[in-house]
Amino acid sequence: MINRKAPEGEYICCWSDFEFLPGVFEAIARLNRAGYLVFVFTNQRGIALRRMTNEAVVEIHRRMRAALEKAGAPIEAVFICPHGIEDQCECRKPKPGMLLEARSRYGVDLTRSIVIGDRESDLEAGRAVGAAVYQVGPRTSLLDLISSFA
Repeated sequence: MINRKAPEGEYICCWSDFEFLPGVFEAIARLNRAGYLVFVFTNQRGIALRRMTNEAVVEIHRRMRAALEKAGAPIEAVFICPHGIEDQCECRKPKPGMLLEARSRYGVDLTRSIVIGDRESDLEAGRAVGAAVYQVGPRTSLLDLISSFA
């Protein structure tokens, strides 16, 4: 919901493949101004499949955060699950491990938080911790969605 998705079965493997979606800078800046801490929680199965490296994913997110910060739309932190579905880890959404880690590190009250995602697994992770959940999609951008509360 921050960047354009890769085609099915492919991955964003380097910064040159990354493309911000329209309205993302403004949406995140509005969330920040409304007092929200903004986090990214991302499943990156491509690491487990060896289609990309952890270092490449970290670099993409570093550049993403730098561009957003420069535009006045900072991201507090990015949480990455590098595991595959078969690994049965606690961090891969729909399990709430990454959200619980944010609570532990940042003292976030998850029951007073909002989880916005484009997949059902995002929403399931949010529901598991008692957060309000909202879904973005082809007809609803992040900016459209947050206009009702930020």
